[in-house]
Amino acid sequence: MKRLISLLSIATLLSLMLLSFNSNNVFAQQHPSKLRFHSVCGIKVVDLAQCNAIQIDASTNGVKPNASSPSGYNPADLQSAYKLPSASAGSGQTVAIVDAYDDPNAESDLAVYRSKFGLPACTTANGCFRKVNQTGGTSYPRANSGWAEEISLDLDMVSAICPNCHILLVEAKSSSFTNLGTAVNTAISLGANTVSNSYGGSESSGESSYASYYNHPGHIITASSGDSGYGAQVPAAYNTVVAVGGTSLSKSSNSRGWAETAWNGAGSGCSAYISKPSWQTDSGCSRRTVADVSAVADPNTGVSVYDTYHVSGWLVFGGTSVSSPIIASVYALAGNASSVNAASSLYSHTGSLFDVTSGSNGSCGGSYLCTAGTGYDGPTGLGTPNGTGAF
Repeated sequence: MKRLISLLSIATLLSLMLLSFNSNNVFAQQHPSKLRFHSVCGIKVVDLAQCNAIQIDASTNGVKPNASSPSGYNPADLQSAYKLPSASAGSGQTVAIVDAYDDPNAESDLAVYRSKFGLPACTTANGCFRKVNQTGGTSYPRANSGWAEEISLDLDMVSAICPNCHILLVEAKSSSFTNLGTAVNTAISLGANTVSNSYGGSESSGESSYASYYNHPGHIITASSGDSGYGAQVPAAYNTVVAVGGTSLSKSSNSRGWAETAWNGAGSGCSAYISKPSWQTDSGCSRRTVADVSAVADPNTGVSVYDTYHVSGWLVFGGTSVSSPIIASVYALAGNASSVNAASSLYSHTGSLFDVTSGSNGSCGGSYLCTAGTGYDGPTGLGTPNGTGAF
């Protein structure tokens, strides 16, 4: 009997691993690319969150990003694309980053990124940067190279968008939703105005048990919509969260100077369990629709990140792990977190967003839930920032 139970356990584990690897294969097919890339947090595991960072490995001709110098979009590019007052706004605001595990080099890597792009120093010594564990202490969890890359990405995106903001890094001891949720609560208790969550997990009938962690009136909570194409995930699906989708961003000769389409990896869809917030009025989903807003996430149009924990320096990243901290930082630039209700302001200020009208992230019968078009759609929400007026 013990042998039978052991064999069944092994079979179950292998089945879960096979499903995860199949998911990755589907991911590769859904995201045809000039580049080779991978999710830094590996295969999906049931009941654990997966970070949504995607690292570029090489181009089709085998050329890798240059580790000695940045080669993705930089702060000036992102500020230009989204018409942001980054140089003049954000003072007095704190953006919190919630991730799992420890990045031992977080502060030193952040210093290199900010110095490279001429941003003001953000250190523990000058009071700009603070790192704590999920309960607010300084006994950090064990290090993890994948989540360390995620942490570097998040810190660099806050720096790129809101260089005058303070940054609070809260490290959960694991990627369980209980620990990550506890870290969100700690971020709020320590004074964060906005909190970015660049991770997610599949919806399930028990997801409502974690919803309270992401319900903090007077504070903005953003979350990545996911990197596996059409389909909703939590915490982005919670109706107290600003769900952030993803785009492909490229330079253009148009009056804006930039063009965007829906990224085919961005998560979107109709929640199976979460009720619809009052400000969402789309008719094709009776429950919560994901996403609300978006920003660049396509690894083919990725961003520069500096990280040295078990990697080599300058890297290029995509994924909705890029877009979530960007949007959290735009909210910080606007400085209105205490007076707006979750994503509600976006829906009443659509004129201050760039509408993204083309691209798709999967198959949903051609509806707006997976296909970008004029006005609201799932993959890009109401669009991308055009200044801070919608925030």
